[in-house]
Amino acid sequence: MSEPLLKLGLPKGSLEESTLALFAKSGWKISMRNRNYFPEINDPEMSVSLCRPQEMPVYVADGILDAGLTGKDWVQENNADVHMVADLIYSKMSNRPARWVLAVAGDSPYTKPEDLAGKRVATEIMGLTKRYFEDRNIPVKVSYSWGATEAKVVEGLVDAIVEVTETGTTIRAHGLRIIDEVLVTNTQFIANKEAWANPQKRRKIEQITMLLQGALRAESLVGLKMNAPTANLDAILKLVPSLNSPTISNLQDNRWVSLEIVIDTGLVRDLIPQLVAAGAEGIIEYPLNKVI
Repeated sequence: MSEPLLKLGLPKGSLEESTLALFAKSGWKISMRNRNYFPEINDPEMSVSLCRPQEMPVYVADGILDAGLTGKDWVQENNADVHMVADLIYSKMSNRPARWVLAVAGDSPYTKPEDLAGKRVATEIMGLTKRYFEDRNIPVKVSYSWGATEAKVVEGLVDAIVEVTETGTTIRAHGLRIIDEVLVTNTQFIANKEAWANPQKRRKIEQITMLLQGALRAESLVGLKMNAPTANLDAILKLVPSLNSPTISNLQDNRWVSLEIVIDTGLVRDLIPQLVAAGAEGIIEYPLNKVI
C-alpha cells in the first residue's frame, strides 16, 4: 500500500467532536475507535492523527505532520514556523473567536495590568503571558497552571490568571473580574512550509480548506424556495436578500414563477410572514451543507 499524500493532524480534546462533525459535513467520514489516535478516513490521499492542539504546531513545523488544525494561540505560544493557511472560526460551543483574558478576584484592588507589578500570575499559556507583561515592562512572576486555573485566584494562591474564555461566563461564575484582553484566538489550519511548497500537497490542503470553510459558511445560511405571483414579483424581490441574484424560473402557469434564495438564518422568521403577505406561496426552507 502506497503512502498517503497528506498527513493531517486533528485536535484531540474539547474540539475533537466539533472537528469530526465539520469534516463529516465537508465530505470526509472519520471513523473513530476506542482510544485510537489514528482514526480511519474515507480518503486514500490522507492519513489522520489526533493530538493535543498545544502540541500540533510543533509536529507540523517539524514535518511529522504535513498540516493540522490548532489554535492560533498555540502557534504563537510555540513560536512555530508554519504556514498559516486559513482561519476556521468554530468551537465546541459557538462559532466565535475565543479570548485569553487577564482576570483577578472580584473584590481585588487591581484594575489594570500595571497594578500587578511584582505579583503572581498563573496560566497554561506561559510564553504568551510572559511576552504580554514584558511588552508592557510590568515585572510579574508567571507560573504554569496544571488545571483549575480560576480556583487559584479564589484560593489566594496567585493574584491573577490568564485564562481562555468565549463569553466570560465561566470567569464571572468563579467570582473573577476581567481587567484586560491578552489575545483573541480561533482555530487555524496550519501547514508545514515544505508541504505547502509541494504542489500536490498544497492542492490537497487547499481542497480541504475550501470545503471546511464552505461547511462553516453554510451553518449560518438556509435556502428558501417559493412560488411567487408574477404580478407581485417586484414587491417580493424587494423583500428578499440573497448571496447573489435570486434564481427565478418560469412555471407552466405564466401567472406564477418559482423563486429560490439563500439567506442568513437570522432573517427567516421575519421574512417568511412578509413573503406570505406579499403573495408568495408554497414556501420551503431547507438547510445547506456547504456554500462555496
